[in-house]
Amino acid sequence: MAKVLAEALKCIGRLAPSPTGALHLGNIRTFMIAWLSARSKGGKVVMRMEDLDHPRDKIGAADAIYSDLRWLGFDWDELFVQSKRRDIYRQALKSLDSLVYPCVCSRKDVESAQSAPHQGEQLYYPGTCRERFRSWDEAYEFKKAKDGSLPCWRFRVDENTVVGFDDKFCGYCEFNVSKMLGDFPLARDIDGAGYTFACTVDDILMGVTEVVRADDLLNVTPAQILISNALKAKGPSYCHVPLVIGRDGRRLAKRHGDTRIERFRAEGVRVEQIIGYLGYTCGWCQPGEELNLEKLIPRFSLASIPKERLVCLAGEEKDFFNTYRR
Repeated sequence: MAKVLAEALKCIGRLAPSPTGALHLGNIRTFMIAWLSARSKGGKVVMRMEDLDHPRDKIGAADAIYSDLRWLGFDWDELFVQSKRRDIYRQALKSLDSLVYPCVCSRKDVESAQSAPHQGEQLYYPGTCRERFRSWDEAYEFKKAKDGSLPCWRFRVDENTVVGFDDKFCGYCEFNVSKMLGDFPLARDIDGAGYTFACTVDDILMGVTEVVRADDLLNVTPAQILISNALKAKGPSYCHVPLVIGRDGRRLAKRHGDTRIERFRAEGVRVEQIIGYLGYTCGWCQPGEELNLEKLIPRFSLASIPKERLVCLAGEEKDFFNTYRR
């Protein structure tokens, strides 16, 4: 009993949506695993609205996300909004001191410097601007004259930097960050409020002990671990579960049909149908079984979740949930 209580006191999970659009079944499956992982241990759940991507943020999206999650039965113990925490990120960035530097290279500049073709969002950066500027202001004036945009902050990665960690779902993972990323970007913002940096700082300060998210973010983890180490803080454990995709193998999106939660709510689909279906895809219940999140808590197990990514066809079938029941 003492061991169970100690685990509950130590466990803090988090839900971290971004207000860039409506929630769909793929988002909810990942959030469900994260929420159940914490609640099954008697732990806390932090809600963090990650609203720093201003060009993509949509008015009203945050409130719609809260509404959909509450309708589905999710709850949380604390609520944070990243756009209100810029002073915190600024101070954290200052504490990194010489480990960061301003960079004026554009994505095109970085792509043209690649020694081999690169796919995906993360590019290798060889440190072109490491000793180029004495301050952010100097880099800012250079960049302003060049193309009117802002410099970015980059994190210095030492040669032969290898990061290894035990992922709760994927097992042991190891990345040579100096060869895979080089000096990675922290933010295109003087406050240091980019995704990788802000999330790492928040996880530390909010006491998050476990991060459960989709496996498309697995390659972000080494950078976050390096930042945690530089801040002299213990970061959370990581658990990257299979992404939900469409028939074409790409991340579930509008192109795969309408799988928005607000659509299902409007059509009268019951919460228990949605949770039951998603629970079935994780191996926790039978086809057609209807139940809520609370009833899934004692059934939660990472071991039963299939290793392969989930192909969701809900957007292709108008009456998907009744078809699924049959």
